[in-house]
Amino acid sequence: MIKIVIVDDHPLVREGLKKVLSREKLPISVIGEVYDGESLFELMEDQEPDIVTLDIELPGESGLDVLKQLRKEYPDLPVLMLSTYPAERYAIRSLKAGAAGYLSKRSIPAEIENALKTIVYEKKRYITPEVAEVLAEQIDDHSKSNQLHKSLSDREFQVMCMIASGMEIRQIARNLNLGVRTIHTYRSRMLEKMKLETNVDVAHYAINHNLINEFSGRQIG
Repeated sequence: MIKIVIVDDHPLVREGLKKVLSREKLPISVIGEVYDGESLFELMEDQEPDIVTLDIELPGESGLDVLKQLRKEYPDLPVLMLSTYPAERYAIRSLKAGAAGYLSKRSIPAEIENALKTIVYEKKRYITPEVAEVLAEQIDDHSKSNQLHKSLSDREFQVMCMIASGMEIRQIARNLNLGVRTIHTYRSRMLEKMKLETNVDVAHYAINHNLINEFSGRQIG
């Protein structure tokens, strides 16, 4: 029996994922579901899952922050990152931070069973063709040395993508549960590192590097 804990701040997504998992042939038991990192670590005091599915966007600490903390406290626990974002945006960052795999929420129904088999039973990372393509592009990166977003911290990168998607500073602050002044600081650091000046410049850069979210729906199943 594969014991799973689901971490996602949207109840509809959690219900959709449970529905998908219930249709799989693998013996699966969802032993817990939480909406943020703090709740996850509280649950982990009493539960011992075989794998955690973790959303990128969470209130408070981001999914990447939670992933890094999990790797420190539970180094043998595999984590499968789930996201509405395309692989170009967060897949490599997730794998570098220690994730066992990265799935777009669009591909969950088709790929979740193979992902669980590979990660839990075979003890390997699960790399989708989409992620493999991104990895290949990074290996052949000599012609793309201008990808300045790689120098950003995870939070700076997150703020950059949200600005590029048209979100205002106050909205970003609310979504991330951070102060407006803190978001301005991240924005200033991001602009300096990337040698950009305006939000329009950020949007153009994100479009040119395929960093704009192409999927805004959150329901699955």
